[in-house]
Amino acid sequence: MIADDLGYGELGCYGQKKIPTPHLDRLASQGMRFTQHYSGAPVCAPARCVLMTGLHLGHAEIRGNQQAKVRFPEFEEGQHPLSAEAVTFVQLFQKAGYATGAMGKWGLGPVGSTGDPNRKGFDLFFGYNCQSIAHSYYPAYLWRNTEKVPLNQPPIPGHAKQPEGQVKMEDWLGQHYAPDVMLKEALKFVEANARRPFFLFLPFIEPHLAMHPPKAWVEKFPQEWDSEAYRGENNYLPHPRPRAAYAAMIAHLDDQVGQVLAALERAGIAEHTLVIFTSDNGPTMPARNPSKFHIGGADISFFNSAGGLRGYKGTVYEGGLRVPLIARLPGRIPAGAVNDTPSYFADWFPTLCDAAGLPIPAGLDGVSLWPVLTGQAKTLPRRPPMVWVFPETGGQVAVRLGQFKVVRQNLRTPNPGPWEVYNLAEDPGETRNLAEQHPDILKQAQDILRRETKPNPVFPVPIPGVISTNAAAVP
Repeated sequence: MIADDLGYGELGCYGQKKIPTPHLDRLASQGMRFTQHYSGAPVCAPARCVLMTGLHLGHAEIRGNQQAKVRFPEFEEGQHPLSAEAVTFVQLFQKAGYATGAMGKWGLGPVGSTGDPNRKGFDLFFGYNCQSIAHSYYPAYLWRNTEKVPLNQPPIPGHAKQPEGQVKMEDWLGQHYAPDVMLKEALKFVEANARRPFFLFLPFIEPHLAMHPPKAWVEKFPQEWDSEAYRGENNYLPHPRPRAAYAAMIAHLDDQVGQVLAALERAGIAEHTLVIFTSDNGPTMPARNPSKFHIGGADISFFNSAGGLRGYKGTVYEGGLRVPLIARLPGRIPAGAVNDTPSYFADWFPTLCDAAGLPIPAGLDGVSLWPVLTGQAKTLPRRPPMVWVFPETGGQVAVRLGQFKVVRQNLRTPNPGPWEVYNLAEDPGETRNLAEQHPDILKQAQDILRRETKPNPVFPVPIPGVISTNAAAVP
């Protein structure tokens, strides 16, 4: 289960004080909670690519959110597709006899493309193929494999502005709330496949924007939270109670997780089902104007959504990449455990193969977390450097080396930023740049980036060739 843009600090078990998340908090009490888990990328599509293929952003085919039509004009919707050669762990599960299903947001290739979910291991896909259409929670249709399933007539758009007049919640609510429709399919999948091995992928769309959750969920939160309506000035949709609406989406997400867990209980398989919950990146980014609202009307400061970490979605700072991770498997994963092993999305391909007893293919960038999850080891005996090569938001790179993190911004602009080095053990908020004190770490990071970055003409990022000990004067 993967939330969409859920920040590191937005669950009760990760310190959230305002939004109740009882089901996820209970899941954490029954399993293992990781405190240093990272997404594969700071935005949606490449994060999913890293997860599915086990290759970090230096090797991944998809490194940004580019629309498919940029290079494949025959497709009207969807993102740049995985190639026919790309192998997902789901394909290995399917070949091993598992029933495979996905309900939620895909973003790795249009229907009919080489990245179609049915061509990447899923027997059943139901949901949004295209991330842009997923900006609306009341879309005209969802996909069931290659079939469009009508949902809302008329649909509610994902973007609009209302500069004047009373903002009314009812103006932006449709007939069928897509998350509820997708969840019903997921619960049916559990029931139908409870007597055979299955893999179920639930890439939820909450709390990604736009903000228009069901009215009953908004009304669970205090009226006094909201003294100012959001008018759509920072994209997506207006809302009269933006703080309550944002909290409602996270609370609703938690409820959906609870329903999945209850379905496993009803089916009698909760005791031998591995359940994993995480998020695809950090909380939504600030706007480029003085508004207190972040993109889409989210008030990230009010909720301390990044949990005190620096940065948000779209950056390779901790706030953009570090995400919640909870895993439960009764009798194998110790209950109530907290683990600080650095890990990231590339690790899930080998981990899930280990869990299922399937051979781990050669050439993956991740390391199996199975010994850590099952208590055989407190941490990984060998943690290869974690790598991010991200072409968007100016072009960014990051490398995590033990307790150190190396970052560089704006590599695709005329004025690249300086090298930055942070000691995350002492400074998880990335407030003190130690680049001048650690030329050895800078040299290691550059060597790793050169070695670990495969050219990708669709998503290019220039990798600097020289490191200077003077962080302000790096060429």
